[in-house]
Amino acid sequence: MPSHSPHQANTDASSTAEGALSEDVFADDSWNPGRRFWLRLRRELSGEGADRFTPVRLASHLALVGVVVGLLLLSKTQLPEWRIEKPDILSAPPPTATPVSLSQLVVARGGAAAPSSSAGSLMRMAVPFTTIPERPRLDVETYVVQPGDTVFGIAKKFNLQPETLMWSNRNLELNPDLLRVGDELTILPVDGVYHKVEKGDTISALAKKYKVKPAAIIGFEWNKLEDANQPLQPGTYLIIPGGKKPFIPRTVSIYRGPIPKNAKRGTGAFVWPVSGTITQQYWNGHRALDIGSWMGNPVVAADSGYVVFAGWDKSGYGNLIVIDHGNGYRTYYAHLSRIFVRRGESVGKGQRIGSVGSSGNSTGPHLHFEIRFRNVQRNPFGFLR
Repeated sequence: MPSHSPHQANTDASSTAEGALSEDVFADDSWNPGRRFWLRLRRELSGEGADRFTPVRLASHLALVGVVVGLLLLSKTQLPEWRIEKPDILSAPPPTATPVSLSQLVVARGGAAAPSSSAGSLMRMAVPFTTIPERPRLDVETYVVQPGDTVFGIAKKFNLQPETLMWSNRNLELNPDLLRVGDELTILPVDGVYHKVEKGDTISALAKKYKVKPAAIIGFEWNKLEDANQPLQPGTYLIIPGGKKPFIPRTVSIYRGPIPKNAKRGTGAFVWPVSGTITQQYWNGHRALDIGSWMGNPVVAADSGYVVFAGWDKSGYGNLIVIDHGNGYRTYYAHLSRIFVRRGESVGKGQRIGSVGSSGNSTGPHLHFEIRFRNVQRNPFGFLR
């Protein structure tokens, strides 16, 4: 039989008594949950009821204590109360109610009332920026030529073709180069011809002349015509919408004698006759190039040939030189200040024949240059190298 010492017996008795006390404590329902939890925790920490006490087990219990304490603290924290206000939505008026005006809606939103001309009506708010569509012109206007103006530039300004500008101004039609500052030009509202009625003119005859239908002339409001049989008053003007005039080239009296024996023949490849800038291009009313330059700048033959005209031309060219290149081509050099060749003289390509000027119907120093093939004016841009 094993023997027990008195000290061991006392220890066992004490443990038994404490265990009995713990059991009695936990069995008592009068203790609150916190007290029971603390006793159980103390028991666990002291190693009662466990086979072995380890640091890992201690750490797990401490973590559990931390979680419990955190939950207790959070349970006592009062969170702020969040309030989300509902938007103030205006309810639609019943079908039988009086229509709500825009000013009433503005007032309901807390804004200033918009002026209303009549109560109970929905009005549009004023828009500060308004796009006004471009309206077509309906009347004939007068334009005063400004410095730097060209026929092309003025026509573009009024959305017209340059031919319309020429056909509505007699002086410009005779010489498109003659455009001076201060000149007054007639500007039509549409493309076409501005015709001055002469004795014997009829609507059908004018329609045939300008290649349009009589209805186009009668239907244009500005003409104030009622039918094709209405008599026309001489001296008045009519606008022929879409009308066209045939181009009539200016002619000069050129040399028609025998070709000089030593006359040079052209190559068909043309060089620029002068240095400068293009001030007016080739178009239906101006079948040439205007090359702006300074007074006295040398002018050379664009190709080899012989001179058939050299002198003053009264049709508007002023001092003019015409060279026949012997292959169907002729070149014209107009508005010169000086002429250095004579009629019948042979010249070579690039040889100086004159100087830039502003003679004849000219608005400033430039060279009016033409290339004609069998007397038909061609665009020089297609031939110059």
